[in-house]
Amino acid sequence: MPIKIPNDLPATQTLLNENIFAITETRAITQDIRPLKILVLNLMPTKITTETQLARLLGNTPLQVEMELIHTKTHESKNTPQDHMIAFYKTFDDIKGENYDGMIITGAPVEQMPFEEVEYWDELCEIMEWSKTHVTSVFHICWGAQAGLYYHYGIDKKPLGEKMFGIFPHTVEYKNSMLFRGFDDEFMVPHSRHTTISREDVEDNPRLKILASSEEAGLYAIMSPKGRQIFIMGHSEYDADTLKKEYLRDKNAGLPIKVPKNYFPGDDDTKEPLSTWRSHANLLYTNWLNYFVYQSTPYDIRTIS
Repeated sequence: MPIKIPNDLPATQTLLNENIFAITETRAITQDIRPLKILVLNLMPTKITTETQLARLLGNTPLQVEMELIHTKTHESKNTPQDHMIAFYKTFDDIKGENYDGMIITGAPVEQMPFEEVEYWDELCEIMEWSKTHVTSVFHICWGAQAGLYYHYGIDKKPLGEKMFGIFPHTVEYKNSMLFRGFDDEFMVPHSRHTTISREDVEDNPRLKILASSEEAGLYAIMSPKGRQIFIMGHSEYDADTLKKEYLRDKNAGLPIKVPKNYFPGDDDTKEPLSTWRSHANLLYTNWLNYFVYQSTPYDIRTIS
């Protein structure tokens, strides 16, 4: 089944070119199906890139998905055209009376700041509190995962000695997790961050379960009871060239940056990187939508509590 997206969203043509099954609002209203309503709080500066990445993964499932985009009103995006924001994004005030089957909170380039110093922290806390009674399952990504663990469980992030940057092998720790059903014994995930979450802090909280991790990159996936909150530390949604763009941006600016690990063939940044995580990214989002959203959400979305 397709992902339902706004008629003129830039991601539409990209998805169609990649044979991702997408339909516009105009076509969707002719179908007698209740789509899964997925809310995306996009905190990334490159909003069009991120919304395309997420739409690609949400659209690669047997379910019809309706993606709705919101941004924080307390922060004005400087990297996305204002007409795009006006056309395709709402604020929390616009949607707080609604219920959603699922929600995604993206990462954000603010991880080296204390949470309380982030410009939109109070607004984000309000949204996360609201999600507990208006959303079946919330999928937090990278800094969004750290923010969620801090707000809901009091677990603070810790600085790393150097940036965790590259593609790292991971293993599933909790073998019965439906989120990782069908995964290989080892799978690759992109990481790009300066902070981490302590295993000891998570293990000290009986309400949280560690699902997957990496010897080098640390914790990867954590879940609250029944998957109402899922915290993902890496960036499985990244395109093949996302880390390349980030690396070359910093390198060309003269900033201290190492070649991403396990990314360029032979660590040669003149060669094209290989995507070694795409299949697992698709399976991760498919499992989330199927087991923690579709099979858990009520048919009458107004009864979510």
